[in-house]
Amino acid sequence: MKNAIRKVTPNFLLRWYHKVLAVLASVVYRFPSHRLIVIGVTGTNGKTTTCHMIADMLESSGVVTGLLSTIEFRIAKKRWVNATKQGMQGRFQLQKLLRQMVKAGCKAVVIEVTSEGIAQYRHWGIEFSVGVLTNLTPEHIESHGSFQNYKHAKSELFKNVRQKRRAEFADIVPTTITNIDSPHSDFFVGIPSRRKWCYGVEGGHHFTDANSCDKLFEANDINLHLNQTECIIDGMDVTIHLPGRMNVYNALAAWCVGEVLDISKEKRALAFKNITTVPGRMEKIEKHGITVIVDYAHDAAALENVYETLIDMKASEGKLIGVLGATGGGRDKEKRPILGKLAAHYCDAFVLTNDDPYDEPPMEIIHQIEKGVIDKGTKVKNETYWLIEDRREAITKALSIARPGDMVIVTGKGAEEVIVLADGKHPWNDKQEVERILSKM
Repeated sequence: MKNAIRKVTPNFLLRWYHKVLAVLASVVYRFPSHRLIVIGVTGTNGKTTTCHMIADMLESSGVVTGLLSTIEFRIAKKRWVNATKQGMQGRFQLQKLLRQMVKAGCKAVVIEVTSEGIAQYRHWGIEFSVGVLTNLTPEHIESHGSFQNYKHAKSELFKNVRQKRRAEFADIVPTTITNIDSPHSDFFVGIPSRRKWCYGVEGGHHFTDANSCDKLFEANDINLHLNQTECIIDGMDVTIHLPGRMNVYNALAAWCVGEVLDISKEKRALAFKNITTVPGRMEKIEKHGITVIVDYAHDAAALENVYETLIDMKASEGKLIGVLGATGGGRDKEKRPILGKLAAHYCDAFVLTNDDPYDEPPMEIIHQIEKGVIDKGTKVKNETYWLIEDRREAITKALSIARPGDMVIVTGKGAEEVIVLADGKHPWNDKQEVERILSKM
């Protein structure tokens, strides 16, 4: 019903509707963000992990912290799963949670800021002290109408970073923090800001002139392992118990936030060392000599990053076996064959399956992904790849063909607690399913 109403309602009326709700929510809950140091994190990929790294760093440094992310909510010591499938909560829920944080004595909050949330004015009335851009690649094009609209929606976070009016926050300098190794970073660095900081890996600044930044934080001497990542940031040896180059970038973003809030380098490094996992992000399960990775990667850039990371880290003789699908409901249809082409390129074998089809016929989505596999022309149906609609059966198939030394990567849903079919939401958790199947093998 909601989707039908949206389709027949003019865009300008929808915008006014969303803005009026945002204003009302802020007024009802008395602008709680004014009493908090608000760190907003946006980008196509890496938002959730970066938010969790920032929150863990703040908590371990003695800062009472709130967190609003795709997978989890935190208010001081209270934590619970985000079961809504919304990366950014609706206006009244968001303001309510911020008010609860104020009551619980939180000093800071980390918010995962989405483009669709911004398009619906969910950020309105929130005073951001710090804005972080992780990266930007094409996504949600159907929702925004164009990549330019998507990019401009993301930029609203930076435009809302401003000085706090309350005297207790006078020492917090409003700061925008940009990954200058990401395409389109020049656009974000060009947004006026009291202070512009940038981060990247040594020698990787291809998209933004480092001289455009007030300060640059670099990672160098990077060593990647399956169980941890090592690098040097700002002269400090940093160990992150999360694999992959992408987590170097996530750590760099969190490192910059720590600098803004005057957290010592030593405390930052110790906090990162103590982070062992982020639910549904490169989460590892090992049994029978098989390594299984569960990751949320659901767009082309994220999937390729994950595949490249695992190729670098798996045993040379081991195979990489994938399980993947694509979200339905009309979302990002053009990316579906790209996902298939990536799987065909990087995986030795893989299974195409369901991934929140919503009201679209699941097999139609799967066949659209398969088109990229066929175009690649390197895999044989029912020999090196399979089409299995039921996600449980698909994971079972992938695990059944795996041998000791192989790596199975299950992507698309991460730590989500439901799968959305035409008849509604059903309980689901990739990691739990993997563990259940492995226990019976």
